[in-house]
Amino acid sequence: MDSCCAILKSSTHLSNGDNGFWGESIRGSLENNVLVNQLGKSLSVEKRMRKIKTGVAFSIMTTSNGKETVTIETPRLERRRANPKDVAAIILGGGAGTQLFPLTSRTATPAVPVGGCYRLIDIPMSNCINSGINKIYVLTQFNSAFLNRHIARTYFGNGVNFGDGFVEVLAATQTPGEAGMKWFQGTADAVRQFIWVFEDARNKNIDNILILSGDHLYHMDYMNFVQNHIDRNADITLSCVPVEESRAVDFGLVKIDRGGQIIQFAEKPKGADLKAMQVDTTLVGLSPQDAVKTPYIASMGVYVFKTDILLNLLRWRYPTSNDFGSEIIPSAVMERNVQAYIFRDYWEDIGTIKSFYDANLALTEEFPKFEFYDSKYTIFHVSSILTTNQN
Repeated sequence: MDSCCAILKSSTHLSNGDNGFWGESIRGSLENNVLVNQLGKSLSVEKRMRKIKTGVAFSIMTTSNGKETVTIETPRLERRRANPKDVAAIILGGGAGTQLFPLTSRTATPAVPVGGCYRLIDIPMSNCINSGINKIYVLTQFNSAFLNRHIARTYFGNGVNFGDGFVEVLAATQTPGEAGMKWFQGTADAVRQFIWVFEDARNKNIDNILILSGDHLYHMDYMNFVQNHIDRNADITLSCVPVEESRAVDFGLVKIDRGGQIIQFAEKPKGADLKAMQVDTTLVGLSPQDAVKTPYIASMGVYVFKTDILLNLLRWRYPTSNDFGSEIIPSAVMERNVQAYIFRDYWEDIGTIKSFYDANLALTEEFPKFEFYDSKYTIFHVSSILTTNQN
């Protein structure tokens, strides 16, 4: 393919025909435009890379409407496809579950029943299976006996085929040394205590690690999430949802720029700090009416990390930080490429008795927002690997 180099004005319009540049139009300034940056990286002269930058046009065709058009042969850019074999998932077994007491008096939060015969842990487990992710770790600590038994009965030898993958329960334990005498001190510390697992030989080809909560209700194709993470070359990506003010105080909130990069993160802010986290959610596709109702963007507590970034943050950069939401993520936002992935479907955090009650009651509606009986998203459970008959 012939190479060329062009120096363009900020107002320049790039086109490769009726379909626009790579099938889509470039809007706004050329500054920081992803497609232009890709073009600049791909065009070379004598094996030297030259970036497209703003300035005076080198070669133009002037149309009657005053736009400047440069016709460039479209270089073929290989899109790196997300491969589920390169992804491992860590499902956090939850803390003491005090806000769900007495439901958690004898069992861990992820083992709390939902929708009749299901357990909360079945949601992220099934999402992983449906997404093709077959390397799954479950971290447990509080009241874990029933949770461990449920995982064994449901996902071992019950017809669920993990191929060359696995489901492995990593239970909190004490080890020799002062640090080893402590139980999990938080979500990040739980992963840190088993960091050796992710440095193991069988995980040497794991490029990205999903961090999932074991007490959420939602359908999600995690590979779409990972693909978005790869496409934007993010170090960390947070799955986020717009929320109203009454719920905002319960979540970590983010502010993003127009490109989707997170520029500020606040964990469960209140008062003036909460008001300061308001954003214009029309930027993420909401209508003006819906944007007024939901002026905050909340983190779902669902993350994807580049593996080397996660290991570096836990072991070297923040070795004493114990929690992802209140410590690791806010600090990483200031130093790393942390992106927001806007999730546009039903999601509920079953963290309190009220949310548990409301979510279960909502399942009885004629057209519930969350559907257990969806052939596209099978939810596995202990009775059978087949979904229950709705009738």
